[in-house]
This record gives sequence, structure tokens and C-alpha cells, in this order.
Amino acid sequence: MRALWTAQEISEATGGTVHRDFDVDAVTFDSREVIGGELFVALKGEATDGHKFITSAKERGARGFLVSEPVDAPHVLVADTMAGLVALGRAARARAEATIIGVTGSAGKTGVKSAIAASLERYAPGSVHASVKSYNNHTGVPLSLARMPAGVRFGVLEMGMNHAGELHALTAQVRPHIAVVTTIAPAHIEFFDSEEGIADAKGEIFAGLQPGGIAIIPFDSPHRDRLIGHARSFAEHIVTFGTGTGADVRSLDYALLPDCTTCTAQVGGERLIFKVGMAGRHWLANALCVLATVHAAGGDIALAGLALAEMTGLAGRGQRFRTAHGAVVIDESYNANPASMAASLAVLAEVVPGGRGRRIALLGEMRELGDRAAGFHAGLAPLLLQAGVARVILVGPAMGGLADALRRQLPVRHVDSASQAAEHLDLAPDDVLLVKGSNGVGLGAVVAALREEDRP
Repeated sequence: MRALWTAQEISEATGGTVHRDFDVDAVTFDSREVIGGELFVALKGEATDGHKFITSAKERGARGFLVSEPVDAPHVLVADTMAGLVALGRAARARAEATIIGVTGSAGKTGVKSAIAASLERYAPGSVHASVKSYNNHTGVPLSLARMPAGVRFGVLEMGMNHAGELHALTAQVRPHIAVVTTIAPAHIEFFDSEEGIADAKGEIFAGLQPGGIAIIPFDSPHRDRLIGHARSFAEHIVTFGTGTGADVRSLDYALLPDCTTCTAQVGGERLIFKVGMAGRHWLANALCVLATVHAAGGDIALAGLALAEMTGLAGRGQRFRTAHGAVVIDESYNANPASMAASLAVLAEVVPGGRGRRIALLGEMRELGDRAAGFHAGLAPLLLQAGVARVILVGPAMGGLADALRRQLPVRHVDSASQAAEHLDLAPDDVLLVKGSNGVGLGAVVAALREEDRP
């Protein structure tokens, strides 16, 4: 197989100087990801300097280095490694003949990206490249581009933002043929005046659309027309998805079941009956978004339906597992905002615990909500009651108001940290535990401990 990059290609892309020839099969800026054959990009940040990890990366098998300081290893020397990574990503995009799909939204980006990639992989096996994890920011996007092989047929890139203008810079690198907005919700609203401001910032993705480009927009969103207004200046075609009459890709009938979602959808001139291996109304919307995107990309929607049936959750984003003691954990620990929190509590409400099991919620505070944080957190109280939760563990100072609102109606434990929360789980067989909070709260560590408990 052809190498992903040769030293000469890296030099031409970045304007750097080659010191000892090499070629690589992968790209990373995290030495812990090195397994052999990679280009290690030594990024300099506020907290650390990647050059400190060159020895470790070399010992783990990195084959070449992109550096701003000479090293005793094959390398390309540049003035600025971050600029070099962006340039390498732009070079990967320039040489690509693939259909490029850019995905953004206030929630659901990673799940939708993964489902689109899985759907297209069934259609074109071995010819799909996608962002891994949530590599969707100013470092993750150029890295994901730089990792894209020249010969793939489809590239699926996730893009995130928490300030106006950020998506404009990212979409200029990705230059998608299809630009997708999953949903608009008050995520990162601390940095915006309103949800309309968030919609405007998400609408920046359309500015990168290539000639003949397609915009995929949520029909049921109250910000639909605002998004369409942004898309009209750049998209040749606008496709909407949703449950409402008038959506281009629409559910005709659906059932929200405790462990999955079933749907009959109209996609263009075709009707598809399919199942999503994930529960919740938000996954109904996500699935329709996936079908709209796959259809726009020229893929096979029947194969997409099969891929959606196999979606059983990503770690931190809906994955379920049973602990050694028999409790069921719904792992939504990666992130949270008011919309995704409401969606997850609605899913919890649909789950019927076995035996004498209870519904228990371990919720971390939602961050970046600014001066509206108290109201958003207190607003979770009726959702928890509607979900039939028997006990609640709340983590973080912002959860104080919610704790006060619930104490007269539910057993509530309010703690400062994830480690303290772990001490109060007290799970019994057949309990169903929802774990959800902003990533910075650290609830992922609680989930990891539950996965490992009692293992030999």
C-alpha cells in the first residue's frame, strides 16, 4: 500500500526542510497513540510542549517527526508545528477526490458522524475516512484531514465550536460537498447572547460548501428558517429532515421503544422501514439526518438502515452495559447541555427496570451556560420527576438549585466531585443508572470504574 505521507510530500505541504528521509502511515500529536509508523507532530501549547515527548514517541515506533526544533530522528523542520499541521490537512484535502461531508450541531455530532461513516462503509467498504473520537476543534480538524488517505471515496469530518467565527475557519479547511447541522440547542450559550446567535455560528459551516454543495438542515428546529437563510448563499440544494409535514426526509411512522427506535421514513422517492439500535426521540432525528446525508452523498439508504440497526451506542454517548452486580448503566458521561440532558432523561423514563430495580440518575453540572445556568439546571427537576427516578446524585456547585428543588420529593445527594459521587452510588441488581454531565466534571472515570468492578 502507498504510504500516507512521504517526507518530501510533508515538506512540500508545510514549507519545511527534510532531515533524513522517511514515510509514514498515520499522523498523531499524542505520543500515547503511537503504535508504529506514525508522523508525530510536536505541538506547542500553553500547558506543554510536544517536543518533550519525542523520545517517548520514537521509542513507541514513530517513523518521522514534524518539529520546530531539530531532533535526533528523521524529521521535517518547520517554523510553527501548528501551522504545519494545518498546512498538511489542507494538502490532504487538496489531493482528495472524495465526497467530503462536514457535520456540526449543538448535540449529536459524534453519533451522527459515526453513523454516516458506518452507513457509507457498508456501501463502499474500505473507502471511508472519518474523524475519530471528538476531534472537531482547531487541532482535531486539521489532524483528521491530515489522516485522510488520498484514495478514499468519502470523508466524514466533525466540526465543533464554542465561539462565533470558529466554524468559519474550520469549514474553510474541510471545504465540504455536504454540510450537516444536526440540531441547535443552548450549548456554550455562555459565549452567545441567545440561541439565535448559536444558530448563526453553526450556520457558518455552509460558507465552506463547494460548488454544487448540499446543506442538510433540521426541519423541526425553531431555527430552521434561520439556518436556511445562511445556507442559501452557498448551497445549490437544501435538504431538510424531521418529523414535521414538509420535511424532505421525513418519518411517516415511528415507535420509541425502551432499547431502540423503529421508523418508516420517506427519503426522496423511496420508503424505508428500519430500526435504530439506540433509544430516544433524539436518535430518531439523528437517524433521519443520517439518511438525508447518505442519500445526498449517493449512498444506499437500505444499507444505511442496516448500519443504524447496529448502532448500540458510543462510549460516553449512550452506550449501555451491565455491571458485575447486575445494574444497567447508560453511559452519557461525555458531555451535557439542556437539550441533551432532556433527551437522556426521556430515554431513562422509557427503560423499565427488572425485578426490584430502580431508576437512578447521576448528573454532573452543565457548563458554559453563563448567567442562565441556574435556570437551566433547575429546569431539570420536572424532567427527573417525569422519568420516575427513585434517587438522584448531583455533582458540582451549579447543581445546588436543582438539589434544593428536588429534596422535598426525592432522595438527593449533592456532592462536589465525581469521586465523591462514586462513593454514594449504592447500586443493586436490576437498577438502571443514567450517568450524564459536562465532560469536565469527570463522570467518565465513574463509568470506567463500574466497567472494571469485580473483573479478575
